[in-house]
Amino acid sequence: MNIRGIRGAITIEADRPEHVTAATLELLQAIQAANPTLSAAALACVLFTTTDDIVSAYPAQAARQMGWEDVPLLCAREIPVVGGLPLCIRVLLLWNTELPQDQVRHVYLRQAARLRPDWAADESTSDRRQER
Repeated sequence: MNIRGIRGAITIEADRPEHVTAATLELLQAIQAANPTLSAAALACVLFTTTDDIVSAYPAQAARQMGWEDVPLLCAREIPVVGGLPLCIRVLLLWNTELPQDQVRHVYLRQAARLRPDWAADESTSDRRQER
């Protein structure tokens, strides 16, 4: 079995606990939908980062709400790059799977889609990735 990385990101409108939780749930659910064989039991760990302007809640709390009780979770700060995307939650899931890395689907939602337009969640991007 190999360990594969799944990347994702989403932005929020304002730094409020309900926005952090709802956006993190949306992102993790979209990652699960894009990778149907993903299960919490197969996750080695999950690392969340937030930009400096998010201080109201931990994104990991949303993963716990999804039932990811036994998954090691960690939250950290994204490096503050000048001109970087504000109000952004990023995630890296380390997944034990037999899938090759090119079959793993990454999810970038809302304004975060501009961070990785090649991986953004839309039909044309998915089609282009499958053609490679």
